[in-house]
Amino acid sequence: MPKVAAIAGTMPDPMSDYVVPTQRIDLLAEARDAYRAMAAFDRSIELDPELRELVKIRASQINGCAFCLDLHLTDAREMGIGTQRLDTLAGWHDSPFFTARERAALALTEAMTRLVDGPVFDGVYTEAERHFDPPELAQLILAIVAINSWNRIAVTSQKRPPTR
Repeated sequence: MPKVAAIAGTMPDPMSDYVVPTQRIDLLAEARDAYRAMAAFDRSIELDPELRELVKIRASQINGCAFCLDLHLTDAREMGIGTQRLDTLAGWHDSPFFTARERAALALTEAMTRLVDGPVFDGVYTEAERHFDPPELAQLILAIVAINSWNRIAVTSQKRPPTR
């Protein structure tokens, strides 16, 4: 049976001989000032580092960003975030390893990352408000915006994690 070229919006056949594509564009080289502004925005966010890594990983799981997953899982391990927490992050709803505060942040992360599924519902937002004061909530929202932006940059440019 002949192989069919991938059509926009379709996934490659998992049974085919899929070859990971090479990076399409180097945004740092081609849009240096804008890229640096994005990096400065990201660095300006002040949020508990461990919580922020969990948010980055969860958004990257949803967005299928291999580069960001590799980067942030490595960072999380170096920070000392436990294997059980990292291994069960995709199923945090059913995992006993996350606090109510982390659950509120992860629920907001999922809602903001999956806007195609609908708006950020009041219940999700209200739960986040219960666990974060307004300045912290603002930082959390911006952290979610930042990682979703980085995911879109890496996925679109086909940035690949380094081979170790």
